[in-house]
Parts: sequence; structure tokens; C-alpha cells
Amino acid sequence: MNETLVPRVPLGQWVDGGVAWVTDTFRPLFSFVKDVLVGIYDMLDVVLSGPPFWVVALVLAGLAFLAKGWRLAVGSLVGFVVIASVGQWGNAMDTLALVILASVIALAIALPLGIWAARDDRVSRVVRPVLDFMQTMPAFVYLIPTVVIFLAGPVPGIVATVIFALAPGVRFTELGIRQVDPEVVEAGHAFGSTPGRILRQIQLPLALPTIMAGVNQVIMLALSMVVIAGMVGADGLGSDVVAALQRVNVALGFEAGLSVVVLAMFLDRVTAALGTRSPVSKALAAAKA
Repeated sequence: MNETLVPRVPLGQWVDGGVAWVTDTFRPLFSFVKDVLVGIYDMLDVVLSGPPFWVVALVLAGLAFLAKGWRLAVGSLVGFVVIASVGQWGNAMDTLALVILASVIALAIALPLGIWAARDDRVSRVVRPVLDFMQTMPAFVYLIPTVVIFLAGPVPGIVATVIFALAPGVRFTELGIRQVDPEVVEAGHAFGSTPGRILRQIQLPLALPTIMAGVNQVIMLALSMVVIAGMVGADGLGSDVVAALQRVNVALGFEAGLSVVVLAMFLDRVTAALGTRSPVSKALAAAKA
């Protein structure tokens, strides 16, 4: 079909104008949000990068031990030593601070929204196509409006990461609550429990393994997006990956990429283990056995 026969719709110009209007109208709000995010990020970065390497490495290995045992702890410690040995420890902690902050914000939005969608079909019907749009939009596109609004630095990377990583948290939370046996919920109603108490004491505990799977996916997506955020000036391993690409520096790219892999494996194993170690998960496993 000849494209000249189709009238040109200036959709991109409309979006550009909308972003410009939002930026000008809410500039004080965006400045406040930027200051808050920068302050929290700097605080996390100081906590992770300030102490000696071996202190932070032992603390993280201790978390791995509590989550899954000594094998994960030893493997994590070896991975952290590798990161330090290739000179990427500071960048890795910058990246970890970004991942933690973005993941906490994403989960603070996703969990209540997922609960709301699970309890109201109308909300679910509205949220589902929005989540589809968020998950299918290329990750690089999120960086463009955030750079326009917040300029270069860690904040556009954090905001873009929150948007990109939000969807699985909402989906898994809604799925977990909807999968709870309706008879168990009815039993709670029969005993006179309020909806809030049923949510806290029945639905959320039974849905916890599925919700933790969503938490795991949020953290993994946040890590992948934080690396991409290095293109807009975010600190961490992403900046080294971008620099290696620009200079065609294979050595730097491999060292930064290996450090990302170590962080990803640590975060993935720890969050997955936390989901399986919950009392509800153990009871379900015992019942299946």
C-alpha cells in the first residue's frame, strides 16, 4: 500500500508537546522528586561503597547464607572477590544502590496495585493493557522523556527503571491472590473476618510464593535496565559497558559484564530462596509430598 495515501498523523509531535507541557507545568515537583531520589541514592551508595570491600562482601554473603545456606554464601563471596579483583567493586556498589532504590519504589507501587486489581475486576481490565504496553515498549524509549524531565544523571535511570520493572510485580501479585482457594476465603468470611483481615492473614500469606516470584522478576528487570541507564549518565557498571562499546574496549566490557552477571546471580538466588523459605511455601511443599 502506498503510504502517501494515508494521512500523516503527527503522533510523535503530540507526545513531544505533552512531555514539554508536563515538564514546564510540574517543574517544581520534578525538582523535589529529583532531590529526594538523589539524596536516597547517595545515602545507599555511601552505605555500600563507604566501608571496606571485605566488610560489605561478608555482609552480603551473610544474607546469602541466611537465605539459602553456606553454598550460596561461599559462591557469592567468591563472586564478590572476582568483582573486586577486576577493579569493578565501586561501580558494582553504585549499580546495586540503583537496583535497590528502583526495586523498592517499583514494589511499593506494584504490590498495592496488584492487590487492588485482584480484588476489583474493573481495575484489572484497565491495568492489564497498560502493563502490556509497558512491557512491550523498548527499554531505551523510557530514557528519552526521563532525560528531558530530569536531565542526565542517576535520576532518569532510576525513574525509567521503575517504569520498566513495574509490570511483573503487579501481574504476579494479582495472580497470586486470585489463585487463593475461594473456599478458604469463604471460610474466613463465615467466621466473621473483615476483608482487610482476610487479605492480611489468608490471601497474602497463601499468595506469598507467587508474589516473591514477582519480586524476583522486578529486581532482575531493574538490574538489566540500570545497565542501559548508563547511557544517560547513571553511575555504575552501565557507564563502563557504554564506555567499552564506544571505545571498542573488549577487556573493559568483559569485566563490567562479568560483574553484572555476578550481581544478577546473587540477587536472583537470594530473592528466589526467600520465597521458598517462607512458612507457607514449606507447608505447601510438605502437603504436595
